[in-house]
Amino acid sequence: MRALVRPGSDRRNLAELAGVTVMEGDLTDAASLRRAVQDCDYLFHVAADYRLWIPEPDVIYRINVQGTRDLIEAAVEAGVKRIVYTSSVATLGLNPNRTPADEQTPVSLEDMVGHYKRSKYLAEREVDRLVRERDAPVIIVNPSTPVGPRDIKPTPTGRIFADMLRGRMPAYVETGLNIVHVEDVATGHLLAFERGDIGERYILGGENMTLRELLEAIAVAGNVKPPRIGIPHGAILPVAWAAEQWARLSGTTPLVSLDEIRMARKFMYFSSAKAEYRLGYRPRPARQAIEDAVNWFRGRLGGG
Repeated sequence: MRALVRPGSDRRNLAELAGVTVMEGDLTDAASLRRAVQDCDYLFHVAADYRLWIPEPDVIYRINVQGTRDLIEAAVEAGVKRIVYTSSVATLGLNPNRTPADEQTPVSLEDMVGHYKRSKYLAEREVDRLVRERDAPVIIVNPSTPVGPRDIKPTPTGRIFADMLRGRMPAYVETGLNIVHVEDVATGHLLAFERGDIGERYILGGENMTLRELLEAIAVAGNVKPPRIGIPHGAILPVAWAAEQWARLSGTTPLVSLDEIRMARKFMYFSSAKAEYRLGYRPRPARQAIEDAVNWFRGRLGGG
């Protein structure tokens, strides 16, 4: 197994894995991608810039769109036999009546809110094109909202857990999301590799929950108080604008961004029926994912 890792990046999640050769490179460095895929039979492209706010939006497109195109083209030229590309449910359509969407729900670029979602949508379209025009042997997986241990950065979702356990979330904006254990997402990648059809995409999700239900489950698992104040979307927009302006001045990440509030207006509920039927995918209950994430974050935060 070969892992492509950025120079200077946090490698703790690789430290305990045996038999892994680390190669340094970057999705913005096409030459490093060509070196990385040489003599490889298979490729799992799981890297992305997963930020819901970024001061220089062009960066996220260079990484998520151009980087994906360069990597898959390099893999095709190197003769890689099978590729699993990690997309996101962020690229999929949503049902206005809040029923779970699937891989066939209509969607367009105009439906994408924010640079992260737009970049992932455009990246997936590039993958579709490479499958058609270059016979790229790619299977696409669309994870929903993975939670669990080892979220070392943390991701935007992991930040919710950390803020809850620190008592830094007094209020919330109501929305809906699909929670899945990160280990089930990993298993889903392997199932897609083994059983997926080239050019097809598979939602790797779990359980649909409102944000309030998620926060209450974190509170129970972490023995902390859940926030009780639900703030209307419109009321929080000025706060998000001010948070972004301060972040630009201070070089920090805003506590809440305008795109996050705009995204929250839509309930991101999904069905994994296709992956369950075609791949044998079987996600565990969201409660187990939440408990595992809480236990990991509590240990990292020194008990909360």
